[in-house]
Amino acid sequence: MRLRVIAAAILFAASAAAAQTSPAAAEVSTVVVPVVGSVTGVGNVHWRTDLELRNDQRTDINVMLTMPAAPDANFIMLPLAAGASVRIDDVAVALGVDNGLSPLLIPTNARRSVNVRATAYGTRGTDVFPPQPIAINYGSSYFPVRVLNDLSFSDDFRTNIGLANLGDNPADFTLGLQRIAGRNLAVVRISVPPKSLWHMSVQSAFPLITAGDHFSVVVETSAPETYVYASVIENATTTARFVQPTFGAPADLGP
Repeated sequence: MRLRVIAAAILFAASAAAAQTSPAAAEVSTVVVPVVGSVTGVGNVHWRTDLELRNDQRTDINVMLTMPAAPDANFIMLPLAAGASVRIDDVAVALGVDNGLSPLLIPTNARRSVNVRATAYGTRGTDVFPPQPIAINYGSSYFPVRVLNDLSFSDDFRTNIGLANLGDNPADFTLGLQRIAGRNLAVVRISVPPKSLWHMSVQSAFPLITAGDHFSVVVETSAPETYVYASVIENATTTARFVQPTFGAPADLGP
């Protein structure tokens, strides 16, 4: 994987230089989609991610797609003409990952990135469940304390939490489960290896908490190249809600 990423970076730099000869040619802007994947989950539902890229700039650009937490992933390089757009259905499969999850890195050889839209949805047989937009990180989302609000785990809902570490060293996370702001019901510490993603049900992190609604999970880490998210899924309809973290203290959601 590392050799392929190095080769991709070399090719990307070469294409960037060929596309532009101005000083701006050396600039690269990177967008992070916290999680994409192609994986089968509860109820034999297959989860997928579709991607749309749009170049709203006045010059032609080159874009690269990589999944750093998927060891066997390939990479894709795309030229995008000014004003052009492209849609990639099931982007993980397009990158050679048919059973796995990872953040998606999208470098662009320009000062400003392409516009990105990512949606996750489940399928089962011929059924296609409602798509859910995934929040895009156009810059660093790092903050020492990030909060995932309004989570549920019950007969009606289930929640998955994701901790992504794109750094070169292990990242240590402390997670506090709260119903009332500032009061931890349970605390767990998780170490995530470099270039990897921890994606598990909230019960896996807090096995002694059996059920509840309107919880928050406070995530603390000093590792800068990290991303945090959650997804809440309604069991009856398989409708998912992506939860982007907020910064600072959690909101008191009440009973």
